[in-house]
Amino acid sequence: MRLLPTNKMKPGMVLAKSIFNDTGRVLLSEGVSVTSNMIARLLQLNVTYVYIKDSRIDGMEIPTIISDKVRKEAIKTITSTFQAIENEKEISKRFVIDKSSKNLKALIEKLLSDMKSNEEISTLLTDVYVHDNYVFTHSLNVTLYSLSIGLKLGLSRKDLEILGLGGILHDIGKMLVPNEILFKPGKLSSEEFKEMKMHATYGFDILRNMQTIPLLVAHCAYQHHERLNGSGYPRGIKSNDIHLFGKILAVADVFDAVTSHRVYRSAMLPHEGLEVLYSGSGTLYEPVIIEAFRKSVALYPYGLMVTLNDGRKGFVVGQNKELTERPIIRIVEQEGEELENTYDINLKDHLNIAIVDCDCQTNVAAVS
Repeated sequence: MRLLPTNKMKPGMVLAKSIFNDTGRVLLSEGVSVTSNMIARLLQLNVTYVYIKDSRIDGMEIPTIISDKVRKEAIKTITSTFQAIENEKEISKRFVIDKSSKNLKALIEKLLSDMKSNEEISTLLTDVYVHDNYVFTHSLNVTLYSLSIGLKLGLSRKDLEILGLGGILHDIGKMLVPNEILFKPGKLSSEEFKEMKMHATYGFDILRNMQTIPLLVAHCAYQHHERLNGSGYPRGIKSNDIHLFGKILAVADVFDAVTSHRVYRSAMLPHEGLEVLYSGSGTLYEPVIIEAFRKSVALYPYGLMVTLNDGRKGFVVGQNKELTERPIIRIVEQEGEELENTYDINLKDHLNIAIVDCDCQTNVAAVS
């Protein structure tokens, strides 16, 4: 199956992977031959990438770091928790989290169990889902990325559990931000952005006095927008004053933000998202954490067509742990000609060969 930007799809292409909504309901089934109306609808639903059938790589399995069952359960748990908090008055919000804390902790256990047993690098882009609420899916993705970093850094089981809770609840304060600001399609005004930034403080205030949630989880909500050079918010604290978990969440949060479709821009591919992090390495984000993350995430997802520096073209069909920027490529085109007999090349073993281009969205904008 080939990974293709939705805006590069053509009528007649056949879906190789079903498209689901957040609850797991199939919106468009595998095997469907798409029409121009279907493509337009997918773009309207903000589906940035899809998998289509391609005989040159048919039969390729797409491994994931968590099972579909656990993923659906995670989204259901996060969604029900956040919606309950949003619908309650201020004094009752803590009660909702207290009541949900047992389920949230059990969810972290399941996520860690799946991640450790699968031993796969993160390939979240392969999950083709339509998201009704960005905050819910963002919270899950940030949790998975943060846990991947924590595992790579060798954190203890207890620390991983706290970090996981911090990931799930880092944006809980957004439930107090008015929806007209939270989901505004255009640029926020200075006053609206000021209110949006308050979500870090709101989250801290909700979580800090809870007996069933460690205080460090509250600081995850408080610090995930702080930056090493003091340019972050809400307090503008610098490197030594930011907890390790705050630094991890900062990297995970930004990466998921730029690699997810938003109403004001299209999603970047993982290698583009990593470049955003590298541009702030040492000034905004901790270099050690970026490096741990680089080793944990598939920068070029399975099924993506890439172009090499010698002109050959092929699909990503395998990954190399620790060297995620150098995947295994199935060469399908050479010297401008389609190959009848394709072959694989492992970029780990050919350091003089590099990826110079790939199938990307044509309208990805820069992110500040």
